[in-house]
Amino acid sequence: MADKIKLSVAFLLVVAGIAGFYTLHESAAVVKLAVVLLGLLLAAGVAWTTDPGRRLFVFSKESVDEAKRVVWPTRKETVQTTGIVILFAVVMALFLWMVDASLLLVVNKLMGRGE
Repeated sequence: MADKIKLSVAFLLVVAGIAGFYTLHESAAVVKLAVVLLGLLLAAGVAWTTDPGRRLFVFSKESVDEAKRVVWPTRKETVQTTGIVILFAVVMALFLWMVDASLLLVVNKLMGRGE
């Protein structure tokens, strides 16, 4: 029950930050941005003290660790793969254009609009 209350408070802090942004419509943009960021940071702090917030933090940390273990392709592999994808897209575009032009020619002949 305490976690639900804390999450509700966090939600209200976000709403308060957004409301502050619109309430201070005549203030400088920096002040409005600071109010929104303050609301978001306070909400994140309150949400972090809940069990779901801690689990999200652990999940985020594990996700970053997993991303660090990924073997990323080299520059050469990336350029080659990109070239193959672009070449395939061009070939498919030409093929579809030829099919479309052929079908247009056949339909025009059947409709009696041909030369």
